[in-house]
Amino acid sequence: MEFDEKELRREISYAIKNIHGIRTGLFTPDMAFETIVKKQILKIKEPSLKCVDMVITELINTVRQCTKKLGQYPHLREEMDRIVTTHIRDREGRTKQQVMLLIDIELSYMNTNHEDFIGFANAQQRSSQMNKKKTSGNQVIRKGWLTINNIGIMKGGAKEYWFVMTAENLSWYKDDEEKEKKYMLPLDNLKLRDIEKGFMSSKHIFALFNTEQRNVYKDYRQLELASETQEEVDSWKASFLRAGVYPERVGQSEGEENGSGDNFMHSMDPQLERQGETIRNLVDSYMGIVNKTIRDLMPKTIMHLMIINTKDFIHSELLAQLYSCADQNILMEESPEQAQRRDEMLRMY
Repeated sequence: MEFDEKELRREISYAIKNIHGIRTGLFTPDMAFETIVKKQILKIKEPSLKCVDMVITELINTVRQCTKKLGQYPHLREEMDRIVTTHIRDREGRTKQQVMLLIDIELSYMNTNHEDFIGFANAQQRSSQMNKKKTSGNQVIRKGWLTINNIGIMKGGAKEYWFVMTAENLSWYKDDEEKEKKYMLPLDNLKLRDIEKGFMSSKHIFALFNTEQRNVYKDYRQLELASETQEEVDSWKASFLRAGVYPERVGQSEGEENGSGDNFMHSMDPQLERQGETIRNLVDSYMGIVNKTIRDLMPKTIMHLMIINTKDFIHSELLAQLYSCADQNILMEESPEQAQRRDEMLRMY
């Protein structure tokens, strides 16, 4: 399950502010972590129930494929289809109850002593620039196409490249095969700023610049990157946030003009940024544990409560229910087409 990085960081920021209230928070609040994690766990419910629905649909289709072989006995086919489908629908309710129980169990207690959980100390280390290189330097945060807007001007126009961003570097390649690397840009001391679209340009642009007034790439003070949609640009900005590349500070008037909701990151104080990054790392670590647990238990739950149970029902109870629910002579009545075919065969031979 993927996170909406921008929305998640906004929720973390609000949770920290709400818990601190009017007080100045010296420490990262663990209640903010619990609040955000519970919201993320609740989002697992919908895809989990959808998974059960997809299995049920596939199971019913399989049953109908099998009962097609009984086409010469339509009453028997209909009765068998009805009995098995009714049983599957009964198991559907029980399976969904169990899936909801699994998620409610995850919501009931945050096991921060789990062996795979990084803990607050490691999360704070990971959020710092020094320790980030030791822990996640080679971790790929995002891949995708972007256009380098300003470098290509002297070479006949802007050009599109395949970008790969890790916690330390931003690299771009000729194409998505990642064989021919064009350049690797360290992310140290970089920040983001928005660039206004040109008169004839339809692309949305943002730029990377060095906070120490150094050239970013060769003789260029900033690297302008463009994408076709604003949504794609916002997604890239959120990925840069994860790598520790923050937006440029903006003035109060510009912040008011654009709206406080979209620029909540710009107004964050450094302490709130650090606490938000710590909570983000904690949420990422804990949700990895939860997702791993749910991915492991979901197929087991569905297999046990639905598929194996339905198979056992067909083997042991289907025949008994067929005998008890209707007149066997009616069930074994042939279809008119089958009776006509049999009479024709008898006349021929």
